[in-house]
Amino acid sequence: MSEIQAHATGLTSQYIAQVTGDLERNVKEQERISAEIEALQEQLGALQHDHSVLVSMQEALGGANAAGEADTTAAPTVPRQATAEPRQSTPKKAAATNAKTTASKKSPAKASSAKVSSTKAPKTDSKPTLVNLIRGHLEQQNEPRSATEISAAITQAHPDRGVKTTVVRTTLEGLVAKSQAQRTKQGSSVFYTATAASETAAAEPQQETVAG
Repeated sequence: MSEIQAHATGLTSQYIAQVTGDLERNVKEQERISAEIEALQEQLGALQHDHSVLVSMQEALGGANAAGEADTTAAPTVPRQATAEPRQSTPKKAAATNAKTTASKKSPAKASSAKVSSTKAPKTDSKPTLVNLIRGHLEQQNEPRSATEISAAITQAHPDRGVKTTVVRTTLEGLVAKSQAQRTKQGSSVFYTATAASETAAAEPQQETVAG
């Protein structure tokens, strides 16, 4: 009975340590997200304040422009100023028409360039997903691997991906939930191995393509 109790006590202490570590990580993640939310709220408040100030300035400038236009229409009483205004209006109309024609000439070029860029976009090569990389890595291993080891191997093989251990652990748990990987515990460490289900799931698309 003493050995059984000692074994049970050891397992309990291990679970307590693991749960304590998970709680600490959870609290730190909550604090980080809360800090980001507060920073975003401050930025939003500043933008809203600037928006109200800009709107009030726009309204004030609009009223000043309306008053200025009323003064200019009522001011000219000399015939020379009245005769000079139609001569000035014609160059403005010509400039406006020229601007419209140039804009209409430039718009097809922009549309053609947009079409060319849209046709060139699909040529980019698609990268394998993180799930496929992790599953393929597990299938190549003969021994169980931890999330840290898998993350390091994938980062070494694909340095441009920037894989994080927390994301790898979440993906591994998803594979375990789909019976595509097995999870084993050795003390306080967790290791993962590939299962036969992952091999059959990977072979099914190949069989479908051959049959088609």
